Amino acid sequence: MLSDLEIAQKARMKPIHQIAADLGIRDKELELYGPYKAKVSLDVLQRLPRKQRAKYIDVTAITPTPLGEGKTVTTIGLSQGLNHIGKKVCTCIRQPSLGPVFGIKGGAAGGGYSQVVPMEDFNLHLTGDIHAVSLANNLAAAFVDNHIYHGNPLNIDPYGQTLRRVVDISDRWALDDIITGLGSGVVRRTGFDISVASEVMAILALTSGLKDMRERFARMVVAYTRDGKPVTCEDLKVAGAMTVLMRDAVKPNLMQTLEHTPCFVHAGPFANIAHGNNSIIADQIATRLADYVVTESGFGADIGMEKFMNIKCRASGLVPDCVVLVASIRALKMHSGKFKVVAGKPLDRALTRENCQAVAEGCCNLEKHIENILAYGVPCVVAINQFTTDTASEFKVVRERAEAAGAKWVAHSDVWARGGKGGTELAEAVVEACKAPRNFKFLYEADWPIKKKIETIALKTYGAGKVVYEKAAEDAIARYTKLGYDKLPLCMAKTHLSLTHDASLKGRPSGYTFPVRDVRASVGAGFLYPLCGQMRTMPGLPTVPAGEAVDIGPDGRVVGLF
Repeated sequence: MLSDLEIAQKARMKPIHQIAADLGIRDKELELYGPYKAKVSLDVLQRLPRKQRAKYIDVTAITPTPLGEGKTVTTIGLSQGLNHIGKKVCTCIRQPSLGPVFGIKGGAAGGGYSQVVPMEDFNLHLTGDIHAVSLANNLAAAFVDNHIYHGNPLNIDPYGQTLRRVVDISDRWALDDIITGLGSGVVRRTGFDISVASEVMAILALTSGLKDMRERFARMVVAYTRDGKPVTCEDLKVAGAMTVLMRDAVKPNLMQTLEHTPCFVHAGPFANIAHGNNSIIADQIATRLADYVVTESGFGADIGMEKFMNIKCRASGLVPDCVVLVASIRALKMHSGKFKVVAGKPLDRALTRENCQAVAEGCCNLEKHIENILAYGVPCVVAINQFTTDTASEFKVVRERAEAAGAKWVAHSDVWARGGKGGTELAEAVVEACKAPRNFKFLYEADWPIKKKIETIALKTYGAGKVVYEKAAEDAIARYTKLGYDKLPLCMAKTHLSLTHDASLKGRPSGYTFPVRDVRASVGAGFLYPLCGQMRTMPGLPTVPAGEAVDIGPDGRVVGLF
């Protein structure tokens, strides 16, 4: 038996070529994957003027809580709201990793009456881009091992840092730290990363096209020689084959929302262990076709939005007109430190009762994220993702605290229940914010020393008092400075569950010591990534994985993705 919403989805989807035509994409620029999804040829970029046409909006959030803040549903709902008030709009979001889909989060297509459809395709394999990323990465890793096995003419250090393999499943407990080579004679310690943490995925999200992708793969460092020199994919003669594997993945995927607004779904890097934003290519196409483009950066303004500004905008040349900061009343209550949510247990009923004091205390987290947004000289709109248990008094507290912190627009967002109609207040606030003056600036200059960049982010964005470096980090910083990689921007890898490196610290901690464990280089992608605290690049499954609820129903449809 189909739910009312599933019936609505099936009945209301338009053929994807009609969605494309309404946006301004020609039939010959589409590569259909069935009736409701398609890839878009990069030829469209050659046809369209290079100048950015659209107002460009990034959606971010407060520090995530187990309750969820509703960032993706707000992203989709805002787009539908803009359409509802007569604006030509396009959404650009990431493809979800199968790790969280079957692990903690479940589906990530939005929700209620603000979601991307077909939802099952969005959350599962889509058009195979993540699989292509995994293959390209693992081909390069196989070339490293094969080179060593066949005499090692480049003098690669087999026991030093080499490219890790990837898989798009959360499998930390088995694959994060492993021994390989028991049958080859070169026994060494290595591990797997999740596919979306691969440098190949970062390159897909940051590239400007196939030629640029080939050049980035050529620069990708996959090992070091015994005397410390980098070994690249070009040195191993594998960059060309990797590009061949990615020749279709480089094209963005076009889908639609429940209200038929177009949505590009392309690339999927995590924000806590990668740069956490959809592809530059999708944004470049969208900003030339629409009047408003709504994109989304992963997790909070301290992680995904920081990387959106300092990595993605630096690479794309696109500049945001405003940032939408998503929060919910109950999530702000969580940041007061007065409540605890235990996985698998009923929600604490106290979270659903009016408690203006808890909301006020939790607003410290909201205020820090507003401060982080305004540091880039961009207007901030606060969106309160509405729940039926919210009260007018609680909303008044948030409005007053947000406005005092510098957010000139605070709007209700009822898009889960009402779709675009529930997003009109937020849409109108965004239109006004996009008219406001902006003075965009990066947080740091790319040519600053590595430590100065790390400390600028840690102190100004996270609120730390000082930074300490373990020996591995000190050695890596010295190596990368010597190799000339110190001019690259930074992609900080830290927990998304706190402004700090410690997931247990909520609210707005300050003055703490921020530890940097190691620093690694993604030269092809064009950044360095410091590993902070206990952050790992392969997540694990929870006690009760979301995949336990996923199945095929009697009618052959997927169930349990929400």
